[in-house]
Amino acid sequence: MIFKETKLKGVFIIEPERLEDDRGFFARTWCKREFEVHGLNSNLMQCNISFNKIKGTLRGMHYQSDPHAEAKLVRCTQGSLYDVIIDLRQNSITYKNWLAVELNRDNYKMLYIPENFAHGFLTLEDNTEVLYYMSESYYPEYARSVRWNDPAFSIKWPTEVNILSERDRNCPDFES
Repeated sequence: MIFKETKLKGVFIIEPERLEDDRGFFARTWCKREFEVHGLNSNLMQCNISFNKIKGTLRGMHYQSDPHAEAKLVRCTQGSLYDVIIDLRQNSITYKNWLAVELNRDNYKMLYIPENFAHGFLTLEDNTEVLYYMSESYYPEYARSVRWNDPAFSIKWPTEVNILSERDRNCPDFES
């Protein structure tokens, strides 16, 4: 696997290192040892799939608070999406900064998101499927959200938002 650190400390774009031949290719998408070598949380507790029928579906910006903060490894297995994270680590020099990466079925990229980052995405195609690996189990009482269009972050979305849950639409303004 190829680990590329981003401008947000601890956030990596991970690409599979393909072993190709006339049949196609083989590549690892997970290796506990390699994650640990890069100082990443290698504890896998849960795996989720999000299927989104309509282009322009926005899910986010979600996170789980301490003591159940979670790291995530996100990959698009079908379709394409604009994946966005926000650094909510108050002691970070990139606090309240955001990063976006296009993930799609053809680029095989994954995004590693450390604990205390909000995460969300906007689908760029119909029938987009997202696979998440999580370092923590889901605890509804620790689930938190920040609004996808909160001026505190000024996220630039690439296309119109067509579908948004009531929960995501009604998040209050961010308070640091």
